Amino acid sequence: MKIGVAGVGRIGSMHATNLAALDEIDRLLLFDPAPGRAEAAATDLGPPAAAVTTVDELLAADGVLIATPTGTHPDLVRAALAAGTPVLCEKPLASDLSTMSALVDEIESSGVPVLVGFQRRFDPDTAEVHRRLRDGSAGSVYLVRAVCNDHLPPPREFVATSGGLFRDCLIHDLDAVPWLLGEPVTEVYASGSVLVDEAFREVGDVDNAVVSLRFAGGAHALLSAARHDPVGYDCRLEVFASRDTLSVGLDERTPLNTVAGTGPQRPWTSFTERYHDAYLRETRVFLDVIAGRAENPSPPRDALVSLRLAEACEESLRVGKPVEVGA
Repeated sequence: MKIGVAGVGRIGSMHATNLAALDEIDRLLLFDPAPGRAEAAATDLGPPAAAVTTVDELLAADGVLIATPTGTHPDLVRAALAAGTPVLCEKPLASDLSTMSALVDEIESSGVPVLVGFQRRFDPDTAEVHRRLRDGSAGSVYLVRAVCNDHLPPPREFVATSGGLFRDCLIHDLDAVPWLLGEPVTEVYASGSVLVDEAFREVGDVDNAVVSLRFAGGAHALLSAARHDPVGYDCRLEVFASRDTLSVGLDERTPLNTVAGTGPQRPWTSFTERYHDAYLRETRVFLDVIAGRAENPSPPRDALVSLRLAEACEESLRVGKPVEVGA
């Protein structure tokens, strides 16, 4: 199978490395608008990787993984649709709801498979929680608690273009938690502060936030995110339900020091390390979708939910009160 990768920065290089390790890949085409970057990445990877210089060459592949800056996603996805090339696109598909809504309609009309790269849907433990909630073995959900803390703050140049804490970081929880519960959010309340670096305030962002979600069935979710955790990268989730209590990401690598004196063994340092298996599974599932062996587990219309909730979080933070969320 021949797969293309658009963008070989940090995320794109990780995806390219994962793809190159798969037996199904006969040729890996790398494209990046930055001069020399694709060639350097291809040299580092070796066969089956090769650099291409145009998008048309890239889209001649059996599928394309898009890991370029967010602003370029809509045009690249549309080019792939025109070429009939299946897509795995890093989140988000677009930076605003109106653009994404129009793009989702075009994707569905085209019939071309497009997966959105919300990697937690591909995390084995998170997927198992989804299974247990769907088959009823855990019972009805009372409460979900989720934590997502960066180990070190992102570079200042990234802060200015990230889209903000809700769209960049908490967007993963805003996708995963409604997906797990399988019901709509009716109300959002968000609060945030700048406690780590004034650079966040300078671009109208926060570096610590808490979010409360109320679901149609009455369950709640409490989400938190922070741009700095001195112990390590912390991303975990707990589900309290009527028949079981489940956790994801709570193990010997969780960056927690107890007052009893115990601490993590080799704490996670980054999201790419913490979700290595999820990202690898994501690429494998993409190949299965292309080959018709699997259904799309992360369809574009689902991505509208998390972006709509992120915008509701921003509104709630701005007005200082809960915001109702429509369908």
